[in-house]
Amino acid sequence: MKTFATGGSPHLPAPVRVRRVMAEVLLALVPGIAVHAWVFGIGVLIQVVLAITFALAIEAASLRLRGVRAAPFPGDLSAVVTAVLFALCIGPSSPWWISALGMLAAVALAKHAYGGLGCNLFNPAMVGYAVVLLAFPRLVSQWPAATLDLPAAARVIFAGAASAGWDTLSSATPLDALRQLTIQGQRLGEIHNDALFQHSRAAAWTAIATAYLLGGLYLLWRRIVSWQAPVGVIAGCVLLALPFWLFDAEVHPSPLQHLGSGGLLLAAWFVATDPVSGCTSPRGRLVFGVGVAALTLATRRWGHYPDGVAFAVLLMNAAAPLIDRVTRPRIYGHAARVNDAHD
Repeated sequence: MKTFATGGSPHLPAPVRVRRVMAEVLLALVPGIAVHAWVFGIGVLIQVVLAITFALAIEAASLRLRGVRAAPFPGDLSAVVTAVLFALCIGPSSPWWISALGMLAAVALAKHAYGGLGCNLFNPAMVGYAVVLLAFPRLVSQWPAATLDLPAAARVIFAGAASAGWDTLSSATPLDALRQLTIQGQRLGEIHNDALFQHSRAAAWTAIATAYLLGGLYLLWRRIVSWQAPVGVIAGCVLLALPFWLFDAEVHPSPLQHLGSGGLLLAAWFVATDPVSGCTSPRGRLVFGVGVAALTLATRRWGHYPDGVAFAVLLMNAAAPLIDRVTRPRIYGHAARVNDAHD
């Protein structure tokens, strides 16, 4: 009789390749990109291509300056994921050099200045977006009506020319409209019937958020991401916004309105789950997600920018090492204080 023989322990699982993980993330982003392009037109796709081109060029140049062999690092798709996330955050009519500046900050500064992939403290895509948002808030916050006119879109992006096909070039997002009308003293019941808010296409933004949710569930099903950070963001948003909404629904938006507007769901599934700049312990990832939600809602309510997702993520990136230290699981067979014995 034949026996099945195995080697001695430990039995280590096969390593997960970075390229495969990044490819899965890009695949999960496809529904969001498709809906984004359907709502805002071909300019979204142009921005994605621009950001990827600049990201790969800057990645290769950074590796050369560091004296690191370029192959296979540009092929790991990490720079491509950074570029796509950045492109989905900026307006489709942003000038071409916005992508160049954003990728310079994201890839060269936030990634390679810290030592490259796996060493960065801050999420590169959010660093790039925060830089261009702080420097050029008007240019990156223009959301045109959907158009498939490629020449017109190219003239706007590359030449800065106005186009008849993009007649709603500076239309507001739901968060922009809500902020502007709230400052004017209107209550939510009046705002929902206001022409400015209706012009912001709130239903379209909800469709975009739903597409990101579907992509995130795919990543969860494929075990590419852990559930703690997304659940922390979503649950934190609901638990923090719900009491205010129940107290006065005419002043405070509902949790669903917060989740369906802006980039909160995109951040929940594709940014807060970053294993490098986020937390590593299970409880730490949950705290990280709740922190992103809390800081985003605080910025939306009291901050200068309508949507504070990028700033919330960056602040939590800075706090991640401390959160991991506090929330480390106990070493099996030892008292909890043993965890700190070598600190």
